[in-house]
Amino acid sequence: MPFGDTSVMDGKLEFVRLGVQDGSNVSALCRRFGIGRTCGHKLIARYRAHGEAGLAEQSRRPATSPARSTDTVEAAVLGMRQAHPAWGGRKIAKVLQREGTGSPAPSTVTGILHRNGVELGLLGGGAKPFGRFEHAAPNDLWQMDFKGHVALQQGGRLHPLTALDDHSRFSVVLQACINETGETVKAHLIAAFRRYGLPQRMAFDNGPPWGDGGRSNFTRFTVWLIEHGVAVSHSRPLHPQTLGKEERFHRSLKAEAMAGPAFENLERAQKAFDAWRDLYNAERPHDGLKGCVPLDRYTPSPGSFSEAVEAFDYPQGAIVRKVQKEGRVALCGYILRLSKAFGGKAVAFIPTGKDGVFQAFFRHQKIETVDLNLSRR
Repeated sequence: MPFGDTSVMDGKLEFVRLGVQDGSNVSALCRRFGIGRTCGHKLIARYRAHGEAGLAEQSRRPATSPARSTDTVEAAVLGMRQAHPAWGGRKIAKVLQREGTGSPAPSTVTGILHRNGVELGLLGGGAKPFGRFEHAAPNDLWQMDFKGHVALQQGGRLHPLTALDDHSRFSVVLQACINETGETVKAHLIAAFRRYGLPQRMAFDNGPPWGDGGRSNFTRFTVWLIEHGVAVSHSRPLHPQTLGKEERFHRSLKAEAMAGPAFENLERAQKAFDAWRDLYNAERPHDGLKGCVPLDRYTPSPGSFSEAVEAFDYPQGAIVRKVQKEGRVALCGYILRLSKAFGGKAVAFIPTGKDGVFQAFFRHQKIETVDLNLSRR
């Protein structure tokens, strides 16, 4: 079954979990996952009737569980902690409740861990959750960044590329990359666009390939995004909290998926990332979501990706100019400098009502405010 690069079972699970969300467009999902509509609807019907057992010959765990004894709950707590050393009381309690293994309170789970000599430390939770700003709907904003880079046992460096939906914390990209170039990012982002659709906006820091670190902070990569209808924004310099959800995701990634020895190669790293991403999206409770998992709140975007760049018409009254190779553009007898990334592109200057002041736009994206009173002819 053509479910892309993931295993068939993981592909089925992700498909049906997205397909049963309210408002999901099953036909679009079938196209993005490369399966027929009849097959897609059959998988969803089997999943609704039998859960995961409907997707395979045997279920990976029972749909329901009988009442458990205290000893069984304690064993389950310790087993889950051993499997997930970075999880604290809240996450373990939520998962046990969801699986039907009793309903221990988070404090009870923490007590069991302490009684058995398990130190929570910095990775074991325990901190009180705090309020966070989030966008109102899935795909309003995706945050994207690289999680630094680390050495591989067989040589070379691993550059983990991540992208997170702001509303749901759903991981749309978790890729083991060999470098941090714009072309590498674009290839993996196109794969995400084809599966999950287009976000309205994406947010980045100011380093390459997202920003040039200069006055305008646009690159060929961000210009490409704008041409496909995605707005872009950048964090304030020296303020990583602007991309706070990405930063928090990177902490979890490091603690839970990258805590062991260095990966042998990119293939081993990607295998580990795929397994952890499925756990993160579909099973691991998230404190910022009140114990829900990201998949509970995520639905794909209705905006589909197309390789072709659609024509764009600027509003009436706009002064449209073509940017030269080095970013130079002429306006009312003045020579202005924009980012070189706009070379060969048509930009619009829209009067603000104040003499000599214009708003510069590339398609739907505002570039900057231009004041000709401060420019030289």
